[in-house]
Amino acid sequence: MKHVEKLETLKINGDFRRAYGRGKSLTAPALVTYALRNRAGRCRYGITASKKVGNAVVRNRCRRIIREAFRTLDEPVRGNWDIVFVARGRTSQTKSTDIQRVMKAQLKKLGVIA
Repeated sequence: MKHVEKLETLKINGDFRRAYGRGKSLTAPALVTYALRNRAGRCRYGITASKKVGNAVVRNRCRRIIREAFRTLDEPVRGNWDIVFVARGRTSQTKSTDIQRVMKAQLKKLGVIA
């Protein structure tokens, strides 16, 4: 089993807003990804789901699906990035493996993974 370093999560609203405003983004029917280089010296990620997605149960399910897809990515994130994943309407009906495929393609396009 390979050692996976614990990635830090974004918790401060200003960090999310900075990623939305200055970061590059890619959109898919089940996931939106924002990526922005940071000066924190490590990779940080955050997951959001708005009330448009559904009630609290559905939003939490979406966050769990996205978290699991990110956790099981087989390629490490290189460099210092702030990454924000935004759940969309289709996220709750999609499997984490399908989300992972979309996530990997988006992160490659954004230059976050090799």
